[in-house]
Amino acid sequence: MVEISIPTEGAPKSVEDLPAILQFDTKVKVAGIDVDGVLRGKYMCKDKFLSSVSTGAFGFCSVIFGWDMHDMVYSRELGISNKQNGYRDVLAKIDLSTFRRIPWDNNVPFFLVSYLDPVTQVPLYADPRGVLRTACEQAAAHNFSCMAGVEYEFFNFKETPQSVAEKHFTNLSPLTPGMHGYSLLRTQLNQDYFNDLFDESLKFRIDIEGHHTETGPGVLETALAYTHALRMADNAILYKFLAKSIGMKHGVLPSFMAKPWGNLPGCSGHTHISLKDTTGQNLFAYTDNPNGRPDAAFQDTKFISLIGEQFLAGILDGLPDVMPMFVPTVNGYKRLAGGEAFWAPNAVTYGYDSRGAAVRVISAPSAPPAATRFEIRVPGADMNPYFVLSSIFRLGLRGIEQEMQLTTPPISTYVDDPSRKGEVIMLPTSLEEATARMMRPGSVARQVFGDEFVNHFGGTREHEVMLWNSAVTNWEVERYLELA
Repeated sequence: MVEISIPTEGAPKSVEDLPAILQFDTKVKVAGIDVDGVLRGKYMCKDKFLSSVSTGAFGFCSVIFGWDMHDMVYSRELGISNKQNGYRDVLAKIDLSTFRRIPWDNNVPFFLVSYLDPVTQVPLYADPRGVLRTACEQAAAHNFSCMAGVEYEFFNFKETPQSVAEKHFTNLSPLTPGMHGYSLLRTQLNQDYFNDLFDESLKFRIDIEGHHTETGPGVLETALAYTHALRMADNAILYKFLAKSIGMKHGVLPSFMAKPWGNLPGCSGHTHISLKDTTGQNLFAYTDNPNGRPDAAFQDTKFISLIGEQFLAGILDGLPDVMPMFVPTVNGYKRLAGGEAFWAPNAVTYGYDSRGAAVRVISAPSAPPAATRFEIRVPGADMNPYFVLSSIFRLGLRGIEQEMQLTTPPISTYVDDPSRKGEVIMLPTSLEEATARMMRPGSVARQVFGDEFVNHFGGTREHEVMLWNSAVTNWEVERYLELA
């Protein structure tokens, strides 16, 4: 049997387990995720929570799919929540397998929800958890399990939400000065905060592989432990919640904005993925010949299986059409503007163990076969992990189903022969361009996600673009006020 996800340790196996688990509690915290990756939730009294579980779901205002991250109603009304339907309720289905207690909030019990259409009771087409679950179910139909890991880089400031507002988000104080990647010294300056991020994560059922400083003033990186894709996305979204919550207790404001400073590296959300079969074997690994696969398309993929090569071909084929899923903000494209200078890929490229490529192939001989995987380096830390993982797996499965061949040469080809660089397909350079490409008729995004999702998510990105195009920035005022 193929696993879609794995429950947290101590999660109830059925409704009957809940009274014992919650016997000393008076309230429960629940939350779902909107299209921007923002947790939207509330407290429920225990009786209401138990009643909602037993009846299957409870009503949740649909406006979380009708407004942006700052609670501004979208500039044009979209299908799920609008004036015509009165911003009606959708159904929130509590996922018992996500049970945790929040250690910094008096150990209150916590559950994630998924959203259902109130009439049909099928997964809501824009619900991030539902979108990823569907992708995992598509893989399960092939007897594949989707596996993933996420790494977050994030700036940290000696600020609070009130102080940054009072400063009008300018002249912010970084947690530490200077560029100190992998520094043991810099972590001593704020070691209680640094250690709490790790220790509280474990208590919150988020396993961590690595936690260190990254280059940049006050920048940290946390690599979340590899697991099933849906559990990974839950862990990733909840790690942001944890970091911001722990930061408040220490007078620190962590930011997952992709590019806070123009002259410094941005913040990535590198995503690692693989497929497993029903026996737990890595389907991307090739082990039949110690010298590699004789019919591999290129040297860079000789320790990747044929299925892995087809999966990679699917990603590369569809990547330009799903860019808003990978880079959903106006700011995120500024992280990619530096391209190779900041190891932020802005083209459809791949390469064996290459941090300059959009897809880094990690395989033998540098990694054991069980660890064979692809690292997708395009997303920034501002990504919605559910949508990123959904895109990767749907594109990869399309590559397998259509038996796509890997025709694009690896990035080493262009490095060795600069005259061939003109063959490289560049990624969209702005959210406006990326959204138009995604929403065009016949796009790969429409093929793998369907029109309902693309029309809705695309509409939310058009809203972001509209706000940006109508904004007057400090840069414009400083440049043009006197001399224009």
